[in-house]
Amino acid sequence: MKARVTVTLKTGVLDPQGKAIEGALRSLGIEGVASVRQGKVFDIELEGTADRAKAEELLKQAADKLLANTVVENYSVQVLG
Repeated sequence: MKARVTVTLKTGVLDPQGKAIEGALRSLGIEGVASVRQGKVFDIELEGTADRAKAEELLKQAADKLLANTVVENYSVQVLG
């Protein structure tokens, strides 16, 4: 079973890397970019789990314990199939 965990900074948390990317896009002449927020994506393949709800719970535990710093980051879990 494949899944995706997306981790983003919480609203209000400063994102210096996003600001740097925003500035770089402008310097490349890419117009119309109002702001950039940087995040992380984890594509995970699970073995031996056919139950989608169980897989989602397992991935939430992984995000809470390792993949995201829940003090400053949010995450979402998608079980893709």
